Amino acid sequence: MARRMNPWLGWALAIAVAAGFGSLGFWQLDRAQQKQAMLADAQRVLEERNPRPLSLAADASRARSYDWVAGEGEFAEAPAVLLDNQQRDGRSGVRAYRLFVPVGGAPLLVELGWLPVPGDRRMPAIGLPPGKMRVQGLLAPAPSHGIASAIATRQANGDLLTIGLDAANLASSLGVHNLPARVLKLDPGMELGYTRDLDVLPNTLPPQRHIAYAVQWFGLALAVLATAAILTFRHRRAGRAKMPA
Repeated sequence: MARRMNPWLGWALAIAVAAGFGSLGFWQLDRAQQKQAMLADAQRVLEERNPRPLSLAADASRARSYDWVAGEGEFAEAPAVLLDNQQRDGRSGVRAYRLFVPVGGAPLLVELGWLPVPGDRRMPAIGLPPGKMRVQGLLAPAPSHGIASAIATRQANGDLLTIGLDAANLASSLGVHNLPARVLKLDPGMELGYTRDLDVLPNTLPPQRHIAYAVQWFGLALAVLATAAILTFRHRRAGRAKMPA
């Protein structure tokens, strides 16, 4: 006959599992707060649109911040960078970036916009905007690639395909010593590049989704504790039923 689990051992397991679920819930809440702060910071900058120099991209102390910048320079004759797995309006595509060299400043990546990728996965050709020009837009942290490898793969035409903008890995492939941690999201009003916007959380979960996941994790934690309580109650009732009158 199968032995019943010691109720105290059952409670220990239940509390451990519930604590794990609870920690995941608090992590999701923390991520929601971080993203809400990011959105608030970006919204403030977009409302003010006080132009600052492009050289601000090299300021490591502001690597996770947002700034509206403007300046002159030209696009370098370097490979285009294609950020893969980018969804827009339910379609799969890439975000195109090119290296821009400001006058008197350090090179940085500029987002030219989003392009669809056909079913045969043939990557679009990204033209090189010619000559010196003035650009403006939002300096923003490069899209995160999480824990996945972000090694860039060189395409037949020389362009670089990657799932994440890892500045350290991309710098040498683009022929520069360093790349800033932030990229310039071009003002959509500029007649340059492709379809684009100033969304600072593209292809990632919004704060509301993190909160919803947190509620789910907390709900699972409560369900585990409730199950443990019900099983303990049944165990005690069965024990009393076996006691002699």
